[in-house]
Amino acid sequence: MKLGAFSVSLNVKDIKASKNFYETLGFQVFAGTLEQNYLIMKNEDSLIGLFQGMFENNILTFNPGWDANANQLDNFDDVREIQAQLKAQDVPLIKEADKNSEGPESITLVDPDGNIILIDQHV
Repeated sequence: MKLGAFSVSLNVKDIKASKNFYETLGFQVFAGTLEQNYLIMKNEDSLIGLFQGMFENNILTFNPGWDANANQLDNFDDVREIQAQLKAQDVPLIKEADKNSEGPESITLVDPDGNIILIDQHV
């Protein structure tokens, strides 16, 4: 199963303070804006999303079809294929993709410890 780029999406209280903190760790803004209350920050191949007021918990995020630089991959597993594989293994999904759609779509599931996993395809 090819899940694509990986990042941790953090629910932050103060996006400016979080931005400053992660900059001290060598991260730089890669996408998003403070005005939109989200930033994607990058340090080499490590990605962290900072999100203020968008969701309750931290989320493990995978982006099928993207590499760590948000470049489109030629060969990847479509989120609907991933969904079919998970369902065949009886993995419960919180949010399912429309299996008749094409292009951008997402699914959401929870690991055994309650961590939310978002598989979010943008291509």
